[in-house]
Amino acid sequence: MKENLRMKKLFTYIPTKLNFNLILMGLLLITGNLQAQSVQETDKKIKKETNKLLKTAEDELGDNDFASAEASYRKAVSKNESSATARYNMANMYYGKEKPAQATSRYKQAAKVAETKDDKHDVFHNLGNSLMDQKKYQEAIDAYKNALRNNPKDDETRYNLALAKQKLEKEQQENKDDKGDNKDDKKDQDQDKKDQDQDKKEEDKGDKEKKDQGDDKEKDGGDKEDEPKKEPEKQDENGDPQNKKEQEDQKSDQEKEQPQQPKPGQLSPQQIKSLLEAMNNEEKKVQDKMNAEKAKGVKTRTAKDW
Repeated sequence: MKENLRMKKLFTYIPTKLNFNLILMGLLLITGNLQAQSVQETDKKIKKETNKLLKTAEDELGDNDFASAEASYRKAVSKNESSATARYNMANMYYGKEKPAQATSRYKQAAKVAETKDDKHDVFHNLGNSLMDQKKYQEAIDAYKNALRNNPKDDETRYNLALAKQKLEKEQQENKDDKGDNKDDKKDQDQDKKDQDQDKKEEDKGDKEKKDQGDDKEKDGGDKEDEPKKEPEKQDENGDPQNKKEQEDQKSDQEKEQPQQPKPGQLSPQQIKSLLEAMNNEEKKVQDKMNAEKAKGVKTRTAKDW
């Protein structure tokens, strides 16, 4: 008797869904291939145009048309921003025209987009040269080191690196000597200033001492020793200065010898003589009074004044 066996159900086949996935995958592959081909064609076209511009720039440089060559290089850089060759050649042009600063800028741009080690070596080597022309020795050393990292066997780069190190050491030594000289100059200047300040202090001190001495003299009534001594005038028996008496006598004698008639409104010689005698008497009285007062104020010393 035949047994009734249970069979597994068959997998459900959905041809519509499977066909859609296959179609989608096929379309993606086709699209990707088309895009890749388009990109490749575009890159080829850009490279072709860039190379054409570079060739034009080289021809213009050969004709010494620097302005036109510079314009062609700029167009090439603008056309292909990833082209290390365009920037490198443009930098070489600036370096040849003794424009190291502009050359340095283009070399640095080329170093960022360079792909092969040989290209990087050449870019960094020439970058070091442009920096040497600007006396930027430390930066030049760094550039030469980068060049040797990409090509350790290049003897020219190694020679330039040694030269850059020598230049840097010489510059540092000169700067050190200059600082030492400046330090000595500053020290001398400080000493001169110190001496000047000391001289000024001494002058001010001397002026002050002179001023103090002058003030002391004013307080003491002046320096009596420096004052010239006046000889006392000789007096006659009436206490009048002898010179004055002699002048009056001479005048009186002259009037006697040459008598003159008084003019209207004027005193006669006799009247003048009478007035003079009266004035002398009054003056004698005053002088006697003053002498008496002086005699009262004088103290008598009882002991020696040592």
